[in-house]
Amino acid sequence: MGDDVPVEGKLEEFLQPGSFVDSDHPEVVAYAKRVTEGAVTDVDKAVRLYDAVRDDIRYDPYVHYGEDESYRASACLQKGSGYCVAKAALLAACARAVGVPARVSFADVRNHLCTPRLRELMGTDVFIYHGIAELFLEGKWVKATPTFNRELCEKFGVVTLDFDGTEDALFHPYDQTGRKHMEYVRYREPEADVPCEEIKTAMRATYGWEQGRETLGGDFAEEAEESR
Repeated sequence: MGDDVPVEGKLEEFLQPGSFVDSDHPEVVAYAKRVTEGAVTDVDKAVRLYDAVRDDIRYDPYVHYGEDESYRASACLQKGSGYCVAKAALLAACARAVGVPARVSFADVRNHLCTPRLRELMGTDVFIYHGIAELFLEGKWVKATPTFNRELCEKFGVVTLDFDGTEDALFHPYDQTGRKHMEYVRYREPEADVPCEEIKTAMRATYGWEQGRETLGGDFAEEAEESR
C-alpha cells in the first residue's frame, strides 16, 4: 500500500476477518461485545478486551504446534486456554469485532524464567514467534501482550502486565525480585493474519520437531509454582 492511500484505506484490512484472526466468528463477536458493553472510546474497548483475554484465557504453552487450531482465535476462546500466538490472535479478533483495527506481530524472546522442564523440552530458553497483538488507537499502533494471566504471574512471582491503551505493553525485563525475566531478541514484521505455516516450518527447523509430533504436554501452572 502506497503512502498516498488514505489512512482509512490502509486500515481496512485490519478490520476484516482472517482465517486465524477470525473476528467474524459468532462466539468471538459475542464475547467482544459483552466485554466492551458500555465502553465509549476505542481505548476503553481495547483495555477491557486486553484485561479479559489476559485473565479469562489461561496461558498454556503445551499445545500441539502442528495443528491449525492452536493458532486460531475462536478455538482459543472456546478452549479457554492457549499459547501466546492464539491469545494475541484472540485479542486482535475481538478488537476487530468491535471496530478497532488490529493486527498480530511477533518477536523472538529469551525467557529467563521458563520452567526447567519446558527449557529441557525445547532445548533452549529462546522462543521464536512470540505473539503480540497491535491495536490502532488514537492514530498509532500500540503493542499489547495478553499472554500471561494474572494467576500464572502470581505463581511465577512476576508483575502482571497491564495495558493502558496508549503505551506498548511488553514483558518486564525483570521479575519482582530483580531476576531477569524476558529479553526481546528480535522483532518480526506485523501481519494481518497469523502466518501459521511459516511459524510451523520455523519451529520444526529451530527445535528439531518432526512433522506431526510438535506437541509437548504438561501442566505449566503447576511447573511454575514448583520452580519458583
